[in-house]
Amino acid sequence: MAGRFVRASKYRHVFGRSTKKELCYDNLHISRNAWDSNIIKANPTYLAVNWESGGGGAFAVIPLSEKGRAPEQIPLFRGHTAPVLDTDWSPFNVSIIASGSDDGKVFIWKVPENFTLQCDGEPQDVAPVHRLAGHARKVGHVLWHPVAENVLATNSGDFTVKLWDAETGDAKLTLKHNELVQSMSFSGNGSMMVTTCRDKKLRIWDLRQEKAVHEAAGHQGAKNSRAVWMGDLDRIATTGFTRTSDRQLGLWDIHKPSEPIGGFQTLDSISGVCMPFWDDGTKCLYLAGRGDGNIRYFEYANDDFIILSEYKSADAQRGVAFLPKRGVALHENEVMRAFKTVNDTYIEPISFVVPRRAETFQNDIYPPAPSGRPGLKSSEWFGGKDASVPLFDLEQLYSPEGAAVDVSMAKTFTPVAAAVPAPVAVSKPVAPVETKIAASAPPAAESPVRPPSPAKQDPAPQTFEIPALKKVARPPSPVKPESPKAEKPVVTTKTDFPASPVNVQDTPDISVLVTIPEQLVRITALLETQNKVLTSQTDQIAALTTEVDHLKMQISGEHSENAKKDEIIRKLELELEQARS
Repeated sequence: MAGRFVRASKYRHVFGRSTKKELCYDNLHISRNAWDSNIIKANPTYLAVNWESGGGGAFAVIPLSEKGRAPEQIPLFRGHTAPVLDTDWSPFNVSIIASGSDDGKVFIWKVPENFTLQCDGEPQDVAPVHRLAGHARKVGHVLWHPVAENVLATNSGDFTVKLWDAETGDAKLTLKHNELVQSMSFSGNGSMMVTTCRDKKLRIWDLRQEKAVHEAAGHQGAKNSRAVWMGDLDRIATTGFTRTSDRQLGLWDIHKPSEPIGGFQTLDSISGVCMPFWDDGTKCLYLAGRGDGNIRYFEYANDDFIILSEYKSADAQRGVAFLPKRGVALHENEVMRAFKTVNDTYIEPISFVVPRRAETFQNDIYPPAPSGRPGLKSSEWFGGKDASVPLFDLEQLYSPEGAAVDVSMAKTFTPVAAAVPAPVAVSKPVAPVETKIAASAPPAAESPVRPPSPAKQDPAPQTFEIPALKKVARPPSPVKPESPKAEKPVVTTKTDFPASPVNVQDTPDISVLVTIPEQLVRITALLETQNKVLTSQTDQIAALTTEVDHLKMQISGEHSENAKKDEIIRKLELELEQARS
């Protein structure tokens, strides 16, 4: 009987869905440089691609809305004198991107307003807005801080990792290594960092102290290893190789990093580097193999990575990027979206979808996500202050009319946050959106527009440390009801006892009743949309039926004419036979 029980998980049936060629980003000249980086980076509005170009290094920025074949000549981001090795989008501004190059320079760029690849006449290249100089050799990786604005980390062939204040252009902190740094990743609040190095060591750094607090032997293979910090958890995931070139996966406790938890897990014997991507909302780890076309994904539970499934493709990938959670298609139950390079000529989006048939927001698979706003200024962070990543409820991006697949949320999701609480009478004036998301409605009763579904969520979302979202995640505890009318039906529906204000604590359906008008409006809008679709489909069916009848009549007429001709031919043949005889 034990074999018949299946582990409960909301993401157990997640599957990867490929995209038709005409909906990919085609006619690209992707860099063929052999440096080990992800080659492409994505945010909810743009896609950055290291470009194969002569006369210095360049990269391209592609709006996600401009699918299909790109023009032969497009505007490029030029300024480096050697190939661009890595780029990274700012998590707080969709128009800001940093780049590192083989020339040892770090540039900051700003995407022009209304940027497009479709240019009238000669395309104009974009120049950097800021230059950071301090590395003696090539800059291999760039990475923005997850919480503090304008804090950038870079690693170089001079065996150092530098942390820059991009506002002033100064390198504030330097982490010295013994060999070339192969990967780096910030902790959830950005106070610490993990690095992997060519000397096969895994190091955990206290950034402001500029020293490694832990150092341990990592993967012992000769090829590159990668590390990713698992969000707000005190765990690190690494990928690398054995001495016999088998690919491995490791899970580390940052407090006891002498060896991985449960030892290394062998994946396969493919020679390409595994690129790890961590989704802190779903607690899932995605492993994309460089040089093969597969993407594995695991769910983290009880200090173990449990394999969910594997997206398989015959098209090999050299570069992979994942979209921030606020850019996924909520109406399709898409929990992640990846972009992979194919044949160095086009980029294919891959959607990871939870298979559900639903017309409403699925809040159990969408825990609070990073809002795209900074928690600290650079001066505050370098001054020793820490903060958690500001979060927001993804339901603010969901509308009953249906959202487009490519949502440029960095500019549009903040007004939605201010518009959601509109039906509720709030005593305080409308504040800027920054206040709305970061500290959403102090008393629990002031924001009943959110459904009480956080009580159904797994314990994983409770790891977020934003105070407002902790209140959303708890069941409503002594809530002051909005109106006495809503209190009585709740008591009689959930229990068979007489109405009592004490039972309100045990029945968190008050907010559901408050949102009934909103749900009715959504259902009405959906029914009207479906009626329109059915009417148009009925008209199309009638037109097609008429056309089919007409074709049948033509065919039957042609058949009768052919029968007459055959009869005449037979008569002529008989007369010919008689004449011959």
